[in-house]
Amino acid sequence: MPLTGITVLEVGVFMAGPYATMQLADLGAQVLKVENPAGGDPVRQAGPFVGGASSPFARLNRNKKSVALDLKSPDGRAAFRRLADNADVLVENLRPGALRALRLDYDTLRTSNPGLVYASASGWGQDGPLATLPGLDIMAQARSGLMSITGPPGGPPAKIGIPVCDLVCGMYVAMAVLAALRERDHSGEGQHIDVSLLESGVSLAVWEAGKYFATGEVGGPLGTAHQGQAPYQAVRCADGWLTVGAITPKAWRGLCEVLGLQALADQDRFSDAYRRKANVDELIRRVEEATQHRTVAELVTALDAAQVPCAPISDYGEVFTADALTERDFLWDAPGGVRQLGSPMRLSRTPTRRDTAGPALGADTRAVLLAVGYTNDEVDALVGGQS
Repeated sequence: MPLTGITVLEVGVFMAGPYATMQLADLGAQVLKVENPAGGDPVRQAGPFVGGASSPFARLNRNKKSVALDLKSPDGRAAFRRLADNADVLVENLRPGALRALRLDYDTLRTSNPGLVYASASGWGQDGPLATLPGLDIMAQARSGLMSITGPPGGPPAKIGIPVCDLVCGMYVAMAVLAALRERDHSGEGQHIDVSLLESGVSLAVWEAGKYFATGEVGGPLGTAHQGQAPYQAVRCADGWLTVGAITPKAWRGLCEVLGLQALADQDRFSDAYRRKANVDELIRRVEEATQHRTVAELVTALDAAQVPCAPISDYGEVFTADALTERDFLWDAPGGVRQLGSPMRLSRTPTRRDTAGPALGADTRAVLLAVGYTNDEVDALVGGQS
């Protein structure tokens, strides 16, 4: 597999760190998830539960091994340092300074392992005026501007339905780790990676930055509509909602033909996507006068035939049983029948790993410590001292 032979230590809780290492584990890295023996990652307590185990944890921590170490104890820290000496990568998302207080920070660990790639994910970054504050996804969505443009115009602030700052931060961490490993191939040296939820969220504001830096205009919530082109949004049908993206000349004419609105296609105020955006209220009123009398399925069939980009709005019950995913074998079952989301990374020669669900707390402590030179008696003493 692409990352076979790479060992990753994870000191991760909740989402950003574990999501980053999940990507690396999918690509073949050995991920050793180091957890506090007293409860482990808090996501273990997040329901729903299947057979007494957290269902979200089983999916977020697939293909990993769990090592239970008390990093506040001298023996636990010593064991962690030995693991770090044998690791290629360390990913952590604790509060900035937490591992430094334990002498497990990058500057300390690199003295005995100069090739270590050490990645830190946090709410606001490892320095700066907000660094010491707690930083959860919703706070990052708020400060990054994402909540200011989400929801209907004139409505209350709205959070994006998924923890998008957590997830994007995790993906940036994984990408930065891969870049640092590639650079290490040339230099032989590791480095420290600093990725924040805040900057990850702000990095997504491509359209908003283009508008602000060009005109000074500050964007606001648009519901499902596009920032600068139309029609590109959800429209009401007889039995639900349909999204359309008729912003190219061909797609716009195709939409008008399907809806019987050919007269609109030749009007100057609707002649391109930007003029249509300037007249979007009247445009969508005319479009919905036609769509509200037809079903979603009927319109999808007609618009697909006319090669007009469109899609129904699916709930997750529909998503997780959709032919578009099942026929491409996207979903898979880990041992024990734990249904897993697949990886969107499809590599032709070295496919992503499909191995185990999230491990039981400390399930791999003994095997991992024996592999770095501990004896059975030393492991017994360490584990007994933590219990």
